[in-house]
Amino acid sequence: MLFDMDGTLVDSEKLWDIALQELAESYGGTLSDAARRAITGTSMAESMRIVHDDLGQPERDPAASAAWIDARILELFRSGLRWRPGAMALLRAVRAAGIPTALVTSSGRPLVEVALETLGRDSFDAVVCGDEVAAPKPDPEPYLTAARLLGVPIERCVAIEDSRTGVASALAAGAAVLAVPAEVPLPPTDGVHQLDSLAGADLDLLAALLERRAPAGRRG
Repeated sequence: MLFDMDGTLVDSEKLWDIALQELAESYGGTLSDAARRAITGTSMAESMRIVHDDLGQPERDPAASAAWIDARILELFRSGLRWRPGAMALLRAVRAAGIPTALVTSSGRPLVEVALETLGRDSFDAVVCGDEVAAPKPDPEPYLTAARLLGVPIERCVAIEDSRTGVASALAAGAAVLAVPAEVPLPPTDGVHQLDSLAGADLDLLAALLERRAPAGRRG
């Protein structure tokens, strides 16, 4: 099992909203709704490019903006993270069944370390962070890396995502994909099963997603 973090397991997108709007305000502007939607699921570098372009200030240093966001979002994460509906129950069911599990996120390691205080460090056999891969989502590298660390063929993995960027990454890697949109609606996509909430997901559904993609004569 391969779980995205922000917007999938924890309701952190609202915290990102706060940090991003505060950054925009510190630059004398307001982040547009379109820009905020475009940022969902992207790497920090791409997020800062979108922010600067949206504000009409492309000359700003993305590293400086990223450092500001990193510091602020750490404060917000430490104030408390809330689970997305159904996420805790599904993660616990997966772990109780002994299924190899990885966290695959675009967030950097310092932020993930804080989030793991809520998620549980023993909830994952591997953790792949956005600052630990050469090519972040939507590139397939994060999910391919997670499958390799778990020792499981990517074709036998189910990835759970909430964003277009994450879905694209998981599909390109070759995983079965369950999409559960959070802040931004997702269009119907071939090969992607979509639910309104993880409260509607269980081990039977995850097994069915893998069964659908198994070639004729190959089961289990």
